[in-house]
Amino acid sequence: MNKVDSIARRILGWKLNRWDRWYDYEKGMFIHDADFQPEHNLDHAMIIVDRLENLGFTYTNKGPSEVCFNDVTGTGETLAQAITNAAYSIIERSTEAVSSRLWSKLC
Repeated sequence: MNKVDSIARRILGWKLNRWDRWYDYEKGMFIHDADFQPEHNLDHAMIIVDRLENLGFTYTNKGPSEVCFNDVTGTGETLAQAITNAAYSIIERSTEAVSSRLWSKLC
């Protein structure tokens, strides 16, 4: 699973409908992968920002290539890449926390 796919599923709540598109249940529409490129399109990256803010994260722009969501920082060559990288870092951290809890129950 790639970075954009993880963000679409875990942050935006989109479901994979076919190998090349997701389905947004909230809006009742299909989104093709070519139509959602947050690393290359700032408008698409801002969809992620809006969603994370709705989930309680505070967005802070630290410059043209660095952003923070609460205590998670992301950098990139562009602002869109920085937002995407920070969002993916949030996913990675939450996965680590879930994995740690699972292992503590198993051991």
